[in-house]
Amino acid sequence: QVRLVESGGGLVQAGGSLRLSCVASTSIISIYTLGWYRQAPGKQREMVATITSGGSTNYADSVKGRFSISRENVKNTVYLQMTSLKPEDTAVYYCRAVLNANYNYWGQGTQVTVSS
Repeated sequence: QVRLVESGGGLVQAGGSLRLSCVASTSIISIYTLGWYRQAPGKQREMVATITSGGSTNYADSVKGRFSISRENVKNTVYLQMTSLKPEDTAVYYCRAVLNANYNYWGQGTQVTVSS
């Protein structure tokens, strides 16, 4: 079992920045693909960014050029640096660690609110 704990959410004005962190309970996380997802009220959860164990990244079109995902395996941590935030980025942001269908874990989420 892998436990994921997110932090770093909060209230920020449009144009501002936030950095989310997600710490895993085990170092085995180094072989997992890690990702950030978000869910806004009334909407489905969507992928924001992912990073493989080898460091390859993927971003949703809506955040390309504004968000950056990175990982620090020695700290069992994945980050999401968010810049030029927009009101439409408001959502609960979830951390995910996935190895395969049988090893797929989610954090509890952290709220990000961007005011206009």
